[in-house]
Amino acid sequence: MSDDGDVISFKALRRGTVVRSAEGVEIGTVRHADEIAREHLFDGIVIDTPDGKRFLDAPEVARIHERAVIATFSAAEAEEHLQPVGSKLAAIAGNTTTARRLKRFAGRTSDRAKSAWDRR
Repeated sequence: MSDDGDVISFKALRRGTVVRSAEGVEIGTVRHADEIAREHLFDGIVIDTPDGKRFLDAPEVARIHERAVIATFSAAEAEEHLQPVGSKLAAIAGNTTTARRLKRFAGRTSDRAKSAWDRR
């Protein structure tokens, strides 16, 4: 395993940072960290996996480094611990004609609109 850098706060975590299981197997990359804003508490991390967006709950995060996030579970247990993100309605609406047009429009206009659409 390579040097993951110093331990950092979840607030300094960057999109695209590698997420690894306890034994070092890559299970995804960071999309964004979630916070309980009213209480300023770390809630978890939304990650991109081969199976789509998944939520890694805060108790399942062992350490957050500059270049990697380490989970508390093994790669074999990942499916049990990672929760799907989004609703069934969002999945259905994501493939409608209007949604496809909006994605094309957002791609032509600005990255801000596109990232807002992706966070839905």
